[in-house]
Parts: sequence; structure tokens; C-alpha cells
Amino acid sequence: METLSVTQSLLIAVWTAAVMSRWLGGGATLTLRFSPLMTGLIVGIVMGNVTQAMIVTASLQMIYMGVFSPGGSMPAEPSIAAAIAVPVALMGNLAPEAAIAVAVPVGLLGSYLYQFRFFINTFLGKYTDKAVDDLNPKAISRSIIAYPTIASFLLFVPLVFIALYFGAPVIADVITALEGTVVIHVLEVVGGGLAAIGIATTVYVIGRKDYMVFFFLAYFMSIVFKSLEVTMVTYAVFGILIALIFVQSQKGKNIQAASSDTSAAPSFDGDDEDDYDDGF
Repeated sequence: METLSVTQSLLIAVWTAAVMSRWLGGGATLTLRFSPLMTGLIVGIVMGNVTQAMIVTASLQMIYMGVFSPGGSMPAEPSIAAAIAVPVALMGNLAPEAAIAVAVPVGLLGSYLYQFRFFINTFLGKYTDKAVDDLNPKAISRSIIAYPTIASFLLFVPLVFIALYFGAPVIADVITALEGTVVIHVLEVVGGGLAAIGIATTVYVIGRKDYMVFFFLAYFMSIVFKSLEVTMVTYAVFGILIALIFVQSQKGKNIQAASSDTSAAPSFDGDDEDDYDDGF
């Protein structure tokens, strides 16, 4: 069974900590945290199998499409889920659907870990209070940027490293041993269902029930094309193309509607000026 080296585990752990600390790339870090795609790419590069890593990550992206962050708190952490589930899938040669079933509980645990990070930051707040009292701008910057970032790295790097170096191979071994059993079949079925729920949640959040037709279209396409073993990446390409066609068709309708409104508006000819009475 393939295992992760110390260097590979450390690189993935450092990347995850950088994302979860919200330090990497400023505001772009939030996008990295809310989406597993970039983390999956980094895992694929580190493990030398970008193609399969992105196939698995594309499936993970489906279940987190409808996840949003009210007040900064998320029900799951997609970045942590991808950091653990993608290596497990690559080492165990898992189907993307089975990797989804692994990612869900990991993402839930990651949300609790992220909340614990907030708890640690409450102790760092006293340094901010002192810096404000001293009117020290540099100390204020250190207390609200440097110290929380360092604390986040100290929290996430060791835990993610341990989970990858010691835990991921064990999980991969267990799942590989269960290959061909009903357990793996259940994981794949549940994983596929979670992806569908993610898409449906996105449509619900948008609030447009007329978009549900695209959800049913995707569902029946997956059933019809199942024998062709079409990957999630291919479905994503089809989805983008269908979305572009839909947007273009809507633009055409909007242009026609604008034109009809313009033609229906009252027009003023120069002849009307002759009827104008200025009172003199």
C-alpha cells in the first residue's frame, strides 16, 4: 500500500494551515477555504497524480456547492476535507463517490477545529487591547495579523500532518480491504447522493425553482450515461456549456424585450412642435 512521506504530509499540512489561517492571499483565502478545488490540486501535485486528484476533487466540490458561511461559521470545512479525502482516495484507488463519504465526516470535524481556532484567538485579544492602550500601530498589526496566523499554523500543521502521515494510510488500507463488499457499495451510493444534494441545495439557495429543471437534467444524464463511466469533470464541462447556452438565450430574450419596450414608448415628432402653444 502506498503511503505518504513525511515531506508530502508536511507540505499538504502547511498548505491547509495557510488556507485555514486566512493569511494566504488575503481575501482570496476565503475562496480557497470554501472550495476544495485548489487544495485538491496541491494534493495532486504533491502526490504526483494531478489528474486523478482533480477527478476526486471535482466530486467533492459538488457536495459543497451549497455550503455558505453565516457569520464566518461553516457546517463543514471543504479544504480540510479535501486535504484528507483526496490522499486517501489516491492511496486506496477509491472511486470519487467513496471519497465523498470519507470527506464528509472529516469536513465536519474540521469545522469544530476551526471554531477551536477562534477560541484560541480570544486569549490573543489581550495583546490587541494592550497595543491599543499604548497607541502602538506596529503592535496592533502584530496582534491582529501575526499572532493569530502563528497560532493557526501551530494548531493545524501538527494535526493535519498526523492525520495524513498516520491516519490516511490506515483508512486507505481499511477501505481497500473492504473493496467489493456491500460497505463500499453503500459508500458509493451515499456519496453520489450527497453530490446531488449539493447541487439541489445550491438551486434552493439561489431561490429560483425554475432552475430545478437543470438539476433533473443532470440527474437523468448521470443515469443514462452511467454505462459510459463519464467522470464528474466531463459532467462539469457539459454543465458549463449548457449554462452558457442558457445565458446566451436569456440575453437574446432581454434584448428583444428591451426593443419592444422602446418601440412601444410614445415618440415625439418634429411636427408636434407646431401644436405647441406658448401662451403668447
